[in-house]
Amino acid sequence: MKSIPTKLVVLGAAATLALSACSSDSDSSDSDSSASGSGAVTAENSLSGIPVTVGSKDFDEQLLLGEILVQAFEAAGAEVTNKVNLGGTSVARKALTSGEIDVYPEYNGTGWAVHLEQEDPSFEAEELTNNVKELDFEKNNIVWIGRSPFNNTYGFVSSPEATEANGGAFTTQSFMEYVRDNPDATVCMESEYPDRPDGLVLTEEATGIELPDNQAKILDTGVIYTETADNKCTFGEVYTTDGRIPALNLTLVDDPGINILYNVSASMRSETYDKAPDQFEAIVAALLQPLDDKKMAELNKQVSADGEEPSAVAKEYLVSEGIIAG
Repeated sequence: MKSIPTKLVVLGAAATLALSACSSDSDSSDSDSSASGSGAVTAENSLSGIPVTVGSKDFDEQLLLGEILVQAFEAAGAEVTNKVNLGGTSVARKALTSGEIDVYPEYNGTGWAVHLEQEDPSFEAEELTNNVKELDFEKNNIVWIGRSPFNNTYGFVSSPEATEANGGAFTTQSFMEYVRDNPDATVCMESEYPDRPDGLVLTEEATGIELPDNQAKILDTGVIYTETADNKCTFGEVYTTDGRIPALNLTLVDDPGINILYNVSASMRSETYDKAPDQFEAIVAALLQPLDDKKMAELNKQVSADGEEPSAVAKEYLVSEGIIAG
């Protein structure tokens, strides 16, 4: 068994080493230039000259998290290649393990159930992340850095008509019973969800009810929210920190703990991590520490509901938190 670095086992406290800008010898006073990395950063966090290719999956939260990594690493002096918005989970993971990218944001539940093909995940966030860290390093030389407070687990929302008919929010059990008893009810899901080991099967096993194929409808992730809000989907599979849930007045189905945890970390190739382990640990901790459920949903809303560019929302977040210069 490989010896795992201490940093991979210990989830440190939130970093206080934010990337505070120092004065620059440059005559330029352009704030955008400073934020994008031409201004100096504290020497302890410098990634000067280190090449880092950053990727992400293809939904809004991932685009935002990917841009946060891009801009923070640039501010620290890294030579960043931006490959945010690669595709789905399997595409992003393959890009990482093949060396096409060096790092992308990934969720502990996905790491455990999908990438490592393990069962019986811990429902304690720190323990689950540590388990993923240790096993993914041992098997694949992939390092997991940091852990977000937010848990963006899978969930379902009910349409306004279904919610009204039910007299309020559904539970997971009553939602599946409603689908079983109403053959016209449709459940809209993204393409990979029905086949994921951490996807639909968990709801079916917990409730003892299988979703008939003719009541399942596959849609692009973003469309699910609007179609459910317009009563074209009776229920929609969603990410629970997505800002469109409150923006569209959708009602979350009450999950008693069926879906596993999805706290985010930066998953990175060890070859890249080893070039500056202390710096990567401190930077990623500073990026993730403020991101609780409320904050992540707020940022997601700016992208998904308000139509702002992920790169712009990322910059505003980094500046407001004092992580990069404004």
